[in-house]
Amino acid sequence: MNLADYLHFVTRAGSLEELWAVHVEQMAGYGFDRLIYGNTVYRTATSLGDPDDFIILSNHGKEYLDGFLHSGLYHHAPMLHWALNNEGAASWRMIEQMRDSRTMTGNERKVYEFNQRMGMKAGYTVSFRSVSFRSKGAISLAARAGMSQDQVDAIWDRMGADIELMNNVAHLKILTLPYTPPNRGLTPRQREALEWVGDGKTTQDIALLMGLTPGTVEKHLRLAREALSVDTTAQAVLKAALHNQMYVMEA
Repeated sequence: MNLADYLHFVTRAGSLEELWAVHVEQMAGYGFDRLIYGNTVYRTATSLGDPDDFIILSNHGKEYLDGFLHSGLYHHAPMLHWALNNEGAASWRMIEQMRDSRTMTGNERKVYEFNQRMGMKAGYTVSFRSVSFRSKGAISLAARAGMSQDQVDAIWDRMGADIELMNNVAHLKILTLPYTPPNRGLTPRQREALEWVGDGKTTQDIALLMGLTPGTVEKHLRLAREALSVDTTAQAVLKAALHNQMYVMEA
């Protein structure tokens, strides 16, 4: 797709799956064939929040994701550290510079060596502008195997503005689409009960509106809290809203 066609597609995308599949294909057309997108709205001064609450989208293989994400290597990734403190796009050349100047920490070197073994040798990272100190999103664009950082930088010199624009628009669209973290999905009844709570209704009100007993409403709310791993119904409403699981238009 050209830039205009891509932007038109993104504005009409109705699901994360639809958007992500096309975005992966679009980036591959520029030579970036392995992507990791991540976003959190639970960032603090010392943590990015519970990894189970992150929005993570990737077309990397299981071996890489297990090593980088699930084992926690990402905590020490140099480009993630850069993304947390910057906005815009950055070449992975800075990793080579850290290696050559011997300024890498021991943990950063472990990430570097892991990426080298997995063929993650050249690429770019785009860090998105945040609207809240608790939110942060970024995407890692890894170049095809065999491409050098010189080649990647040359591509970015020619097309980087368009590539960065497409990733920023995709990020903004992702923030509007429903996302269900693994093992944290809500049933339609749980979602409906939370929606009524969000509208300020009492348990008695919700029971009448849903045609249930108050005890059954409380059960749906309890299960919703458990599904979202929170302690209170207010927290459940907030978390469901942040992941766009509230007021969903069913297909």
